[in-house]
Amino acid sequence: MSINPKSMGKVAVLMGGTSAERDISLMSGEGVLAALKSQGVNAHAFDPAKQDLGELKKQGFERCFIALHGRHGEDGTVQGALELLRIPYTGSGVMASSIAMDKVMTKRLWLADGLPTPRYVCLAADQQSREDLRAVPDQIGLPLIVKPPHEGSSIGVSKVQGYSDMAEAVALAAKYDAEVLCEEFIEGEEVTCPVLGDGVNAVALPVVRIAAPEGAYDYQNKYFTDVVQYHVPSGLPEAEEREIQRIVVAAYRSLGCRGWGRADLMIRKTDRKAFLLEMNTSPGMTSHSLVPKSAASAGMPYEQLCLHLLASAALDTPAAKKA
Repeated sequence: MSINPKSMGKVAVLMGGTSAERDISLMSGEGVLAALKSQGVNAHAFDPAKQDLGELKKQGFERCFIALHGRHGEDGTVQGALELLRIPYTGSGVMASSIAMDKVMTKRLWLADGLPTPRYVCLAADQQSREDLRAVPDQIGLPLIVKPPHEGSSIGVSKVQGYSDMAEAVALAAKYDAEVLCEEFIEGEEVTCPVLGDGVNAVALPVVRIAAPEGAYDYQNKYFTDVVQYHVPSGLPEAEEREIQRIVVAAYRSLGCRGWGRADLMIRKTDRKAFLLEMNTSPGMTSHSLVPKSAASAGMPYEQLCLHLLASAALDTPAAKKA
C-alpha cells in the first residue's frame, strides 16, 4: 500500500512525558521523528511534560504518533485526551491501552480466554506482611519474579531465589506501585513478537529470540549495552514460531488492541510451551528496539514502519454525523 506522506497533515510525535520510562520515550520519539521527516511528513516533537495537550488542537495538529511509554502515555490517559480533542493517534484505544498497562488485569483476561500465562499472586498494599510474603513461594514455587504491575522496561523487577529475598524484592516493586505482582518463573528462552493491524486483520510479524548474558535482560541491557543478542529470524522450529504467532495474535485480540503491539513470552525449557508475559501497546522504537528488528526481517525498513503506523492512526469513536 502506497502512503502519501503529505496526506498525513501536521503530525505531533508525542515523546518524553512524565513516566519512569521518560528517557526511553525520548529515544524512541527522536527515532520516529527523524524517520517521518525523512519520508516527507510534516512532523514535530511534542513533549506532554512541557506542553499542555490542549496545545495540539491550538497548533493545528491533525495526527499523533504516540512514542510515549509507561504511565500517562501507554495507559489510556493520553488516548482519552486525544479522543476528546478528536485527533487520531497511533496504537490501541483507551480501554485496550488501560488494560494492557495493568499486568494483573491482562492476565485475568488471558486466563479467561484460555491463553497461557504464568501463575501469579497479586499482593495489595495491605497484603505485604512478612506472613503474606512467606506464603507466596509456597503457592507458585521458587524461583519467582516480582514486579510492579503498571511499569515497563523491566523497571522495579527482581528475580527471587529464596524466601529471604522476598521482602527486598517486594519493597523495590512497591516503590513504583501500591500493588505488587509475584509471578511464576518460567525457565527457558525469552521471545517477543510484534503484531500489526486491527481485529480479524491483525497479523504477527517474525518472532525475535532474545539471548541475554546469564538471562539478564534488564533495563541497562535493554537500552544501553550491546551484550544482548537478538535473533531474527528466531531460529525456532517453524511449527513453534507459528504457534507463538497464533498465541500472540489471540492475546492481542483478547485485549482489543489495534494499530500495533508487541507481546513478550517465555518458552519453557522442559516442554517448549510458550507463556505470555505482557502486551506492550506502545513498544519501543529505539535503535535497540524489537519491533523495528522484526519488521526489517519481514522486509519493512524502519522509515516505512513508522509511516505505516502513522497511516493507521485512528480514534475509538468515529466522528458523529452532522444533522
